[in-house]
Amino acid sequence: MFAIRFKEKVMSIVTITRGSYSRGKEVAERLAAKMGYQCISRDVLLEASEEFNIPEIKLVRALNDCPKVLERFWGGSERYVKYYRSALLDHARKDNLVYHGLAGHFFLRNIPHVLKIRINADINTRVKEEMNRENISAEQALYVLKKDDEERRKWGIQVYGMDPWDSRLYDMVINISMMTVDDAVDIIYALLQKPTFKTSPQSQQQVDELARAAKEQIEKLRSLGSTLF
Repeated sequence: MFAIRFKEKVMSIVTITRGSYSRGKEVAERLAAKMGYQCISRDVLLEASEEFNIPEIKLVRALNDCPKVLERFWGGSERYVKYYRSALLDHARKDNLVYHGLAGHFFLRNIPHVLKIRINADINTRVKEEMNRENISAEQALYVLKKDDEERRKWGIQVYGMDPWDSRLYDMVINISMMTVDDAVDIIYALLQKPTFKTSPQSQQQVDELARAAKEQIEKLRSLGSTLF
């Protein structure tokens, strides 16, 4: 009976990774609306911050700062990563999810029904967006964007030994500079119709086990009385 009900539901998870001003947020929101899925990003940070009583800024720094900045308190930042991962996995258990934000392609690796998308945009387009938003020069905007990209790259290598710009981490890389947001949404939507990316009882069990293991890690930290700040 369970198998019949399960088969009738179109279930999957999408992670969208992007650089600043690459329109990934727009793609995620429109895709979620088209699929009838939940769309989350910063929500996970807020939930982790509230549940574990950790200032949000510490979570942001642990997940996004250059490793050199974190060296003096790396043990602490590693704990923050665990908290964020646990919050994201709680959402993943519910399925029907589009996630755009920090480290989704890392935290949900090797789960068959997770479609991992990387969205890239032309650097000139990104520079213009940064200039308009921050009211700065082209040179300043380019510096900020390159610094942000490099910090994210270093974080991925430091924590997971993988470069987030490596296309092998994703099922598809989209250059959105050559298309509209709706074009990108249509491409991803079509791919989600493939059986490969539909949730199965086995892949759902895999997510459940990862979520439980993440919770157990946190409970262990709590029982040890780890100092977080």
